[in-house]
Amino acid sequence: MNEQQLRRTFAWFREKPARIWALRGVNAGCTCGTVAAFCGECAHLALRHDPALLRLGLTCGVPLAALSLVRAKLDRPRPYEVYGLEPLIPKDTRGKSFPSRHVFSICVIGTSLMYLTPGLGAALLMLGALLAMARVVSGVHFPADVLVGAIVGVLSAVIGFGLVP
Repeated sequence: MNEQQLRRTFAWFREKPARIWALRGVNAGCTCGTVAAFCGECAHLALRHDPALLRLGLTCGVPLAALSLVRAKLDRPRPYEVYGLEPLIPKDTRGKSFPSRHVFSICVIGTSLMYLTPGLGAALLMLGALLAMARVVSGVHFPADVLVGAIVGVLSAVIGFGLVP
C-alpha cells in the first residue's frame, strides 16, 4: 500500500470513529483468539499427556524466536514511520516491521492446529487473513510484511508437523 492509498484509507476510517473501533476490535479479537486457542490446545494435550504438546511448542516457538532475531536485524521501518502518520491501531514501536510476528503467529498456530484440531486450525487461518488486512490498513505493516509472516508461519508448521517424523 503506497502513501496515497494509506492516507485515503485512514481518511475513510476517520470519517466515522466506529470504524476505527471495529478495526481495533478485529486486531485485538484475532490476537486474543489465537492466544486462547493455543493455550486451550496446549492444556488439552497436557491433560492427555499427548507428546504432540512438545511438537506444538517447538514448531511454534523455535521459528518465532528465529523470526524475531531476523526482524530485529533487518529493522525495517513501519508504514506510519515512513509516511509520518499516526497508526489506527495504537503502536509506538519503531522499526522491526518485517516480517509481521502477529501474522506469523496466527498462521503457524493455525496451520499446526490443522494437524491436531482441523476445524480450529481452519478458523484461525481465516482469522489470519483478517488480521493481515487489519495490520496493513491500520498502517502498522506493509503488505510484504504480512505476506512473508504468513508464508513463514505456514511453512514452519508444515515442516514441524508434516515433514518431521
